[in-house]
Amino acid sequence: MRDRRYIPQYIIFYKPYGVLCQFTDDSTSPRPTLKEYIDIPEVYSVGRLDFDSEGLLLLTNDGQLKHRLIDPQFEHPRTYWVQVEKTPTEESLQKLRSGVIIQGYRTKPTIAKLLDTEPVLPERNPPIRFRANIPTAWIEMTLTEGKNRQVRKMTAAVGFPTLRLVRVAIAHLSLGDLAVGQWRNLTPTELQELRLKVIPRRLR
Repeated sequence: MRDRRYIPQYIIFYKPYGVLCQFTDDSTSPRPTLKEYIDIPEVYSVGRLDFDSEGLLLLTNDGQLKHRLIDPQFEHPRTYWVQVEKTPTEESLQKLRSGVIIQGYRTKPTIAKLLDTEPVLPERNPPIRFRANIPTAWIEMTLTEGKNRQVRKMTAAVGFPTLRLVRVAIAHLSLGDLAVGQWRNLTPTELQELRLKVIPRRLR
């Protein structure tokens, strides 16, 4: 039976570069964690963003919702803006869409398109390392799975290493006007739509 003091929490956070998706770091050289930004007790990230990735992170203490969002059988889209070395060809983008082989596993179909202009994003700290003789480009990728460092492995597999990776949406949730390092509660409408997407009617 749940503690009567239990209050469900649902928040989105703009994770900065160089922050762990956890609240503690027991390594010998501790790195920045979520604790430095979020003061709500007992919420946990739904899925992860790598230490060197940025963007939207969903956190909750609702175990049922978290399970539905991270269980592979309940596919939900995650959208990323990816800065890569060189400019991908249409052939390379089609390979991403069809699925690429990573360590013996073929990735599921992906939406991948070249962005016409560089997206408006805060400067990364530290900035990426530019090489004058190698151009860069931005791809928008939408995946329905989230294996370890998958986006980076996919772009590398087609010959375009990732330089910067920003998750901009999870399902219908987006960064909106959040600043880097800021978080907010989901609105009632956002939460209702999320529940409709991931929880069967009989379990609501």
